Order: sequence, then structure tokens, then C-alpha cells
Amino acid sequence: MKSQSPAANQVESLETPGVTNGVDRRLFCKLLGGGIVVLITSKASDLFAQRRGYPEDLNAYLRIDENGRVTLFSGKIEMGQGVHTSLAQMAAEELDVSPESITMVMGDTDLCPWDAGTWGSQSTRMFGPAVRAAAAEARTVLMKLASEKLGTPRAQLVVENGVVSNGSLKVTYGELAKGKQITRLVGEKAVLRTVKEFKVIGKPAKRMDAREKVTGRAKYAGDIRLPGMLYARMLRPPMHGATRKSLDTSKAKAMSGVTVVERDDLVAVLHADPERAGEALTLIKAEWDRPAAAFDTESVGDYFVKNGGEGHVSTSKGDVTNPFAGDHAIESTFRNGYLAHAPMEPHTALAEWKDGKMTVWASTQSPFGARTRIAHVLGIEENKVRVITPFVGGGFGGKSSTEQGVEAARLAQITGKPVMMMWTRGEEFLLDTFGPAAVVRVNSAFNAAGKMTLWDYHVYAAGERSSEMLYDVPNIRMTSYLGSSLGGAKVHPFGTGPWRAPGAWSNVFARESQMDIMRSEEHTSELQSLTN
Repeated sequence: MKSQSPAANQVESLETPGVTNGVDRRLFCKLLGGGIVVLITSKASDLFAQRRGYPEDLNAYLRIDENGRVTLFSGKIEMGQGVHTSLAQMAAEELDVSPESITMVMGDTDLCPWDAGTWGSQSTRMFGPAVRAAAAEARTVLMKLASEKLGTPRAQLVVENGVVSNGSLKVTYGELAKGKQITRLVGEKAVLRTVKEFKVIGKPAKRMDAREKVTGRAKYAGDIRLPGMLYARMLRPPMHGATRKSLDTSKAKAMSGVTVVERDDLVAVLHADPERAGEALTLIKAEWDRPAAAFDTESVGDYFVKNGGEGHVSTSKGDVTNPFAGDHAIESTFRNGYLAHAPMEPHTALAEWKDGKMTVWASTQSPFGARTRIAHVLGIEENKVRVITPFVGGGFGGKSSTEQGVEAARLAQITGKPVMMMWTRGEEFLLDTFGPAAVVRVNSAFNAAGKMTLWDYHVYAAGERSSEMLYDVPNIRMTSYLGSSLGGAKVHPFGTGPWRAPGAWSNVFARESQMDIMRSEEHTSELQSLTN
């Protein structure tokens, strides 16, 4: 346990003494000030810790201010999926306030609880229970305060839209929070509202961010402006695997107002005008050694099959090598190409190095992961890096990594100026990760009675996700090939990663298409037998 801070000594704890010992001074200085703060630890309930990997510190919290507004802090980010609204609805339900009275603070590593990242459809179903528990605990605190203030037993009090009342006696949440400094650590017994009691959850609601976005007032990373800010353009290789042989930056350096950075693998030009920075980049002369392409769009499938290695058998049942005599066998091959995320908002970040601390406004699905990576690359402690995530204009898994944030931070540290890094569309299609191309080969069979007897499934380069056989088949083998014959090299010569359930779309399409083909063949066989 950390020692209790001076700020914590001023806190009125409504639970057992010492519950605030784990809260450090920075959190109190930034959040407590006045009002009511509710916190959760992963130890509070297995439900909160399940599948999220949270450390045993403060995970989810909200604050009720003296003006009655509720601020909900979440390590999740909003990239169009609507959690900006759904999480607010959950808090509003348990507090019995309107969603409009809630302010969302998301993806700020200095203010929000740690989070692994926004992916896997986990924001509402995994972080949501912690939000509801925090709000329910806050309601318990407020009802106790209201009982004391109104001189009325808690059982006789009702709350509606942030007002606690008993007949003509009324008090608002804001009045209860005014002049108070209260922290509460959520335990396992936070009482949640039942589905029958829901007034907000499950009801039609307008998105809380809709007006900002349709009017253009919503701020994305590329909309942030700082005094003295420079726009950066990087020298990129012409293709994956290319290595630089020579470099001439003299003409770019001669341009007025242009800063040229050459540091290890980093070559960049910076200017206060993004178009001038782009012009300066065209003046850099570089020669490259270009490797021969391993494949093209036509031969990629053959490349995977040739270099897939021996494969890993994940499921084996019965015997797939000797189908029964008279069975109808079908062999199919399915192919998928690489898929780009192509979000409306390209990878963008603004970095500022000030007073020994790096602040990065980044379009990212993983602000805490970005903080760790930036700190490592810059060689500084994580507490010297703050990542702030404004609205994100689409991610689909492609913004799990935050390479543009690392680039902006490196340049800001080198130049001492705020630096904006905005990938162009060309850079987006070169540098982003891709949904993996894949080949799936399926051998299957069914007997005269229309029952499946064999399923021999081989997936190359996409992994096994969602490839499991869901039907009752006596002879099954599932094999995945990921490039073991390449001497440890990856089967994909450039970055692949999450793209809306990575690999699942290849496997589900192949499996269900094969089922459709088999059913079609079965009907054909039935018609032939009837004709004969």
C-alpha cells in the first residue's frame, strides 16, 4: 500500500478507514478538488477483472461536481462505435440522471483509468459493468448524504433526474456534493438496478456526439493547434524491405523556413505550412535497393501454400485419409486478398515536448499502449508521457498501433517544437497493417443418407480464429499454416493485424460456403437418383 497523501487526509471516507491509501497524490490533485469521486479496483469483483488484464489499482471512476454534472472517466476511446453514448447511458441509469448531464472524458492517460485498448467489442460489455457499479455506489453515497441533510430515513427517499426528495423536501446532487471532498472505493455489494427498472438503458437515444460531428465542431487529432507548431513529412522507402543507399537533403535545407531532421533511420522535413513541408520532401534525393517482390496479387495464394510449412494440427478426430467407399467427396479452395482499413481519418498525431514531459494527441485505439511505446522509444519514464485521444475517425483494428505518435514524439523531442504528423493516403496504404490475405482448402464428404462423414480443413496465413467445426462430423482434421518453412520469417512480408475480427472472416466464409456447396451437391445427387 502506498502511504496516504496529504490530499487524502482531507477526504471524508464513507466506508472503512484507509480505503484511499492506494490513491496517489497526483490523482487527488487532478480529480478530487471538490465533489464526490467513486473508484473501482480489479479486486472489487471477478467480473471487473475478467478478461481485461487490469492491474490492481484504480480502474473505473466517476465524479459528481458541485454544479451537479457527472464526469465519467474511461480509458476506452470513441471511434464511431457509440461507446461515448452507451457508457454515459449506463452511468445515467444507475445515478438516475439524464445522459445529457454527463461529461465523458475518454482515452487520456493522465486522467483516465488504465485500459488495454478499444477493440474486441469489449467497451460496453466489459468496461460497462464497472461503470454501472461505480454509478450505483455513487447513488448510495448520495442517498446517505440526502438522508442526513433532509432528516429523512433513506427508505422514504426517491431520486429522479438528479433530485432526491421526500414530498416537498428536495435536494439536488450538486447541492449534496457542494463543499464536500468524498472518495469511495467500490466493493462487491454495489446494488445495480434491475432490467425492469431501466429508464435509459435499452431505450432509443440520440448519440451524445452527434451534434458536434455533423456541425464540424468535433475535434480530431488533426484539428488540434498549438503555437509554433510544425507539420512533418517523412522520407519513406518506396516499398517494403527497401534499404537506402544514398541521401541528399541539401535542396530541402535551402528552402526558407524548413527544418530538416536526420537522425538514425529518421529523415524528415518540417514547416509551419503542411504544403511547404510536402514540397520540401520532394526535393530530397535518395537511392534505394529494392528487393524482388515475393509475390503479386495473382500469385499470393500459391506463395502461402508453398511456404506455409508443415502446419499445426489443432483438431484431429477419426480418420480423414480414408473416406468411406461410396461417399460423395468435394474439394474446394477459397482465397482472400489483403484488406486495408482505409479509415476516413488517416493516422495522425500531434506531439509537444515541454518541461520534460511529452504530450501526444493521437488517433489511436490504445492510448496506454501508445504511452508505453513512446516512452520506450524516447528513453524516458512512462509518467513523463501523456497520451490524449480526441475523437477517432475510424480504426477497425488498424489504429491499435500508434506509429505516427512515435514519429511525432521523436521529432518534437529533437526540434523542441510541437510537431504534427499526418499520414497521407499513400502512406496509409503503405505503412498501416492489413487484414491478412489467406488461402483455405477444404476436403469434405457426405454419404448417401446426406450425413457429413469427413472434414479436412487447411488454412494458410490467416490463423485458426473461428475455423472450428460446429457440426457433428466423425472424421475431422483442422490444420493451420503460418510459414514455418521460411526459416522463422513471417509468411506475410509486411505488417498484418486486426481487421474486424482478424482471420475470422476468411474461415467463416470458407466453412459456410463449403456447407452450401455440399448441400447443393446433395440436391443434385437427389435429382439424379430421381431421374434415373
